[in-house]
Amino acid sequence: MRPLPGTMRKRSVIWLFGAVLLGSTASGSAFGLSLEEAKTKGLVGEKASGYLGVVNPGSPEAQALASDVNEKRRQAYQDIAARNKTPLQSVEALAGEKAIQNTKPGHYVEGPGGWTRK
Repeated sequence: MRPLPGTMRKRSVIWLFGAVLLGSTASGSAFGLSLEEAKTKGLVGEKASGYLGVVNPGSPEAQALASDVNEKRRQAYQDIAARNKTPLQSVEALAGEKAIQNTKPGHYVEGPGGWTRK
């Protein structure tokens, strides 16, 4: 039985999210702080929007890192949306859901009540 075209599209979108999130996690930063270090230190966390948020707004280094990562994510999400003929908001929402699901225990996620440790 062949999967429905929508199912294949969703699978390819999910696979691409994993690649985007993994790539942004593994990469170092020109800001002297890697994404993994910033998450471990509680400076940044994942948001349902699919983007990284700054938990501690008093850290210019964390803000610069979040801006850099979010710019790369936005470009990847736009590419995924265009390739799959899917609205950008749908791609962002699915990426946010996956990022929160894959957040390590002790790292921050943003929920309706604000930032909490997972």
